[in-house]
Amino acid sequence: MKLMIASDIHGSAYYCEKMLKAFEEEKADKLLLLGDFLYHGPRNDLPKDYDPKAVAEMLNRMKDKILAIKGNCDSEVDQMMLEFPIMADYALIEANGITIYATHGHIHNMKNPLPMNKGILLCGHTHVPALEEMNSFTYLNPGSIAIPKQDSSFSYMILEDKTFFWKDLETLETYKEYKFEQ
Repeated sequence: MKLMIASDIHGSAYYCEKMLKAFEEEKADKLLLLGDFLYHGPRNDLPKDYDPKAVAEMLNRMKDKILAIKGNCDSEVDQMMLEFPIMADYALIEANGITIYATHGHIHNMKNPLPMNKGILLCGHTHVPALEEMNSFTYLNPGSIAIPKQDSSFSYMILEDKTFFWKDLETLETYKEYKFEQ
């Protein structure tokens, strides 16, 4: 399975459209979204082309391809706009022989992980791409689609076979990769 992983759209129709075009280009099987779909949040500036209704429409057209979890800016009102479930705080996913613990990152994160065995802890929330090997898991963060922080790129990740690729949303070029080995 080829999995595209993205986080923190924050209502940007411009970057949501770019993300969906990248999904098509990548020919991924599923799109795993790590939360913060429609609302920009009080700590963030408005992202480019802020239009939560348009983002909901774009994502709803792809609902059969999306796996999603709730971010700290998502609410029941957002769920009413989206035609796929977003209210789970985390998901346990088995992909390509890798156990992935996916969560937004505002509750469970590198400092407060889910109770887990060896695998990947996949978070968004910080808007900063990351890779850190811990004792019992590897922490990965795709960065943000719409509001990157700490001078990082607008980015997403691809999981193909057992390798994670961080990609620049503007160029679709890989700028970092990590091969998971148990």
